[in-house]
Amino acid sequence: MSADYDAIVLGAGAAGLMCAAIAGQRGKRVLLIDHAPEPGRKILISGGGRCNFTNVHTAPDRYLSQNPHFARSALSRYTPQDFIALVDRHGIAWHEKTLGQLFCDASARQIVALLLAECEAGNVELTCGNAVSAVTHSDGMFRVTFAAREVSAPALVIATGGPSIPKLGATGFAYDLARQFGLKVVQPRPALVPLVLSGEEILFRELSGVSAEVIASCGKSAFREAALFTHRGLSGPAILQISSYWQRGQAVEINFTPACTADWLRTAKREQPRAGLKRVLGAYLPERLAEVLAARLELVGELGNLPDRVFAAAEAQLSAWPFHPTGSEGFAKAEVTAGGIDTAGLSSKTMEARQVPGLYAIGEAVDVTGWLGGYNFQWAWASGWAAGQAI
Repeated sequence: MSADYDAIVLGAGAAGLMCAAIAGQRGKRVLLIDHAPEPGRKILISGGGRCNFTNVHTAPDRYLSQNPHFARSALSRYTPQDFIALVDRHGIAWHEKTLGQLFCDASARQIVALLLAECEAGNVELTCGNAVSAVTHSDGMFRVTFAAREVSAPALVIATGGPSIPKLGATGFAYDLARQFGLKVVQPRPALVPLVLSGEEILFRELSGVSAEVIASCGKSAFREAALFTHRGLSGPAILQISSYWQRGQAVEINFTPACTADWLRTAKREQPRAGLKRVLGAYLPERLAEVLAARLELVGELGNLPDRVFAAAEAQLSAWPFHPTGSEGFAKAEVTAGGIDTAGLSSKTMEARQVPGLYAIGEAVDVTGWLGGYNFQWAWASGWAAGQAI
């Protein structure tokens, strides 16, 4: 039986749309299937609705994977500059925020419209609102059943993402499919996710809504950005970043005084002997946070009346304040999924499964997870491009 298509792409998110567009524009007959009612649902909510579509500082060392070198090939062949050129070609205005993050001036819908236009240019057939009920493989052909239809192709692309943000319809379908074809899966876990505090640290919840620039660290990883206290624990960019590296049972250390030099409290004692710790901390931190930290340190009275020896311990505590999260807020609040389809079974050049010719896996479905700030979109574009070129 002849194939209905050259390739079937499962998942019309960032990676799937990119892959389908590239393959289609190379003359391939492509069917793109998504169970959601519209394509690009995660794109639409990203970046506060403006889509942080890439990061100019993209590099392989900003991605987590059991194989830290896997992403190198695709990222080097489809760069942020390549996607920026595509954005410019579609006349989409954009701007750079902090730390190399690029956003649309207007709306994330522009990025979805761009991708759909690119798919249209490649004559990609898109069907939404249809869940796949079966996938089989025999005689070099993949057969996909959905909406009472069965279609076939010699190439199948898994681009259905991970289980983060299930309210948008996210599931672990990619992993089930990967296992069906003998691919291993690295245990998925929530990443870029708020952390939960309990026990004595619940007292910090009284600071809900307070944020400050800090350095959050866990193990050898550290990020200097804003941290936010919430009614459940800790969030904000610095915490989301470090959450991808955090493992249950580990402490997360917060440096509340990243701008302070050594011996800054003793300097403050000389310059403001009648000031208390709360007042001095208030020069660096929000008033409510300064008050709570000062109370926890129990340095009571004017600095001029306190012995110098107590300041070294206070400085050390403020620069490495340990928190002991009991967990995270889970996939419901995670921006992405860490773990996924094991890269050991995939070609880093083409994203094709080594043991199953014609089967590809791209985007968030794969065990490659980027930092916060456009890195995961760049992986979607790069991995989608690589597979689209190979099909």
